[in-house]
Amino acid sequence: MKTPLSILKKYWGHHAFRPLQEEIIQHVLQKKDSIVLLPTGGGKSICFQIPALLMKGTCLVVSPLLALMQDQIENLNRKNIKAVALNKNRSQEELIVLFDNLQFTNTKFLYLSPEKLQSPFIQNKIKQLSISLIAIDEAHCISEWGHDFRPSYLKLNTLRKLCPQANFIALTATATEKVLKDIAQNLEFNKETLFKSSYKRSNLAYQVFDVEDKFSKILQILNKIKSPVIIYTNHRKNTKKISDQLNHNNFPSVYYHGGMPIDEKQKMYDQWYSESARIMVATNAFGMGIDKDNIRCVIHYDLPNSIENYTQETGRAGRNGKKSFAVLLKNKPDLTASLKNFEQQEFTIDFVKKIYFHLNQYFQIAKGTHSEKKYEFDIYEFCHRYNFSLKKTSQILQTLQNQGVLQLFDGHQKKAALKFTSNSNHVLSYCKKHPSSASLLQLVLRSYGGIFENFVPISLYKLSKELNTTPKCIHTILQNLERDSLIKYLPTSTKTSLNFLVPREDNRTINSISKNIKSIQGNKKKKFLDMLAFIENKKLCRSQQLLFYFGEKSKETCGICEVCLEKKSTPNVDLKLLKKNILDILKSKELTSQEICQYIPNNKTIILRTLQTLLEAQKIQLTTQNTYKSL
Repeated sequence: MKTPLSILKKYWGHHAFRPLQEEIIQHVLQKKDSIVLLPTGGGKSICFQIPALLMKGTCLVVSPLLALMQDQIENLNRKNIKAVALNKNRSQEELIVLFDNLQFTNTKFLYLSPEKLQSPFIQNKIKQLSISLIAIDEAHCISEWGHDFRPSYLKLNTLRKLCPQANFIALTATATEKVLKDIAQNLEFNKETLFKSSYKRSNLAYQVFDVEDKFSKILQILNKIKSPVIIYTNHRKNTKKISDQLNHNNFPSVYYHGGMPIDEKQKMYDQWYSESARIMVATNAFGMGIDKDNIRCVIHYDLPNSIENYTQETGRAGRNGKKSFAVLLKNKPDLTASLKNFEQQEFTIDFVKKIYFHLNQYFQIAKGTHSEKKYEFDIYEFCHRYNFSLKKTSQILQTLQNQGVLQLFDGHQKKAALKFTSNSNHVLSYCKKHPSSASLLQLVLRSYGGIFENFVPISLYKLSKELNTTPKCIHTILQNLERDSLIKYLPTSTKTSLNFLVPREDNRTINSISKNIKSIQGNKKKKFLDMLAFIENKKLCRSQQLLFYFGEKSKETCGICEVCLEKKSTPNVDLKLLKKNILDILKSKELTSQEICQYIPNNKTIILRTLQTLLEAQKIQLTTQNTYKSL
């Protein structure tokens, strides 16, 4: 029989090996249950993939994310290891063929989502397979205190009955003690072993900077760091905007977000991975399956929603052990905007009931009936008809899916996009000759930049609201404009569909899940506030703060975060006099922080910290022009 080391050499190479992994692999091969908590980049997948190759039968992998499944399957297939996923809407005949192949060929890995596992047909087919090992990926989803709770994960103990001979391995990168306890309890682990690697990253410098001009700070960082960099932003439109600005400043850059076509995503990823463009600007859709160990810096342009997300994303830097940087940029307007944005994302149970009621009305489903039909669904038209917020409606639909009320297929629709194929003079001339199209053309020109050079995503829903018409009417006008060779128009994708998983019982349906929804929302809020507290705490070493959050104690400071460096470099300064000098200057004029530093010959870091103290004491105020004024 081959050894774990020989398998490792054959398929992964020595670079993937870590001592703790060997211990975990041996434990799994002894058919014992285990929980594996390894930070991002810690090599969790190897902990079940190598044992699976050494064991007879198939390894069943439960994963919540289609992209993560696809990435692991492609990596395995490249190594000539057979792996398949139930990640498509297959007919029963196709499923029968797939499971026959699993039974009679040497397919080592079957990936599926926890939702797919609820199908009685799939359960019956799994029962007929020789399952040797069950890997629960992203296991923190089991706990409502995890950062991505999925109620469907609570039903995974069904696998105990379906595959009584298989042992379990539950894997996660981010879990508190409470989450680990929930994992063990829900998966019915009696004598599990916890394998845990410290969250401490001694080569990673966590730095939080208060800056007025984030882009200038990014340029300053990129001038110093010549290795690959990831810049995270919370907004899709910012990925391209920031990337374009960087390219304009001679920093080769690409961008990535969840709404891009697959081939475009791959093109951007390949350019970044090959380092023909060493800077990637992305939303958190970029990250899973990244196998690049020389990322020198991860920059957060916007505030992450939780410490778990922050730790996962920053953990992609410095995997080669060299000193690297996790930089978070913030300013006071950021904190205000983030709080406002978070509050806007919250929704009441009454609003969930309203959405669910109108959804049933929209598809004309009678009370007390259970329609098993799959419905084509246009979320823009739905929101327009009932005057609902698109953002909140999307969130509630996702919540209803997570709670097992309905199922969405192929995600939400891709936005329409257009590009002008004629010059601005021709467009103006066209407006005069076609007044019925003029208002839409003028609105598009005002609302979207760069539309003469590139395809730009547009929202038919927003345009129709502005012009007090319907998305269908906007679509027709755009088709006419394309026919007249004025624009090139890519319509909204129509692949989105949904079906209902439970009978229509209106309030009763939502009341049964209201406790879960309230608990999840409360947990999200707590995590967001914990993230804000981490950012605002400038007294305790950043590394110590993160370790404490995940239940680790450390008396030793990192010495390389901005808190530690400031303590090392702080000279003896008369802070009382410094405050007085700043207030005296601001009595006569409004100044930026850079201008204040020019007036006062002192350490810039101390001045910035003193400005923050004066802001908190409400002695001064930051204006919308990013200048300070005395109060």
